[in-house]
Amino acid sequence: MTPARILIIAGSDSGGGAGIQADIRTVTLLGGHAMTAITAITAQNTLGVQGVHAVPTPMVVQQMDSVLSDIGVDAVKIGMIGSAETAAAVADRLAQLEHVPIVFDPVMVATSGSALADESTIAAFEQLMSIATLVTPNIPELEALGGEEIALRFDTHVLAKGGHGEGTMLTDRLIGPQGVRKAWSNKRIDTPHTHGTGCTLASAIATGLGQGLDLIDAIDRARKYVREALVLAPGLGQGHGPMGAPFGFHFHA
Repeated sequence: MTPARILIIAGSDSGGGAGIQADIRTVTLLGGHAMTAITAITAQNTLGVQGVHAVPTPMVVQQMDSVLSDIGVDAVKIGMIGSAETAAAVADRLAQLEHVPIVFDPVMVATSGSALADESTIAAFEQLMSIATLVTPNIPELEALGGEEIALRFDTHVLAKGGHGEGTMLTDRLIGPQGVRKAWSNKRIDTPHTHGTGCTLASAIATGLGQGLDLIDAIDRARKYVREALVLAPGLGQGHGPMGAPFGFHFHA
């Protein structure tokens, strides 16, 4: 059986907890084939982001063209973009694809609180939201993008993640153009090692969509995967460490 081909457009995390590294790990463990277009190189660890070097836009697009023209794609996951110019170019290239689900994780602020997108890049996110099947913002990101109305405005679905909320319970809500379609509530897992949760969740959803799951089933499986990864966190680093790798996770529908 040919694995689902998942194109990941995101930045590299030198600490291995988030970004391209988390994306590749997730897609692989869920039975997909990970391909990458790296948008930025970061110097970061569990304590924060010390430096960001954006990859030139033409090189980002060239990476996309290389894999799309040869290997093909079943789903796309977009994470850290790096610049407004790259956001526009990525959106233009992906708009040429037909019937390929796109999961956009609008990375603006890392778990550590470090900013990973400037104002012009955030403005350019509108192009990406207009072509996305699903947008996966956390609470601060959803607010910065204009709130729940973005589902109707861009005719897309939004998974409003509740992990940044208060209390022992967290709720994620799937919002479509017509309103809330489903909500998931779980008890919060008490761990500081949450680095890469957003990247992992979005990549897991994209893999599910690429494997033929419908949107709700893909989200359901991805949430279970992330929760298992949080429980298995190895406790690396002095700050927000990476999650664990759920080897043997039952990835079939």
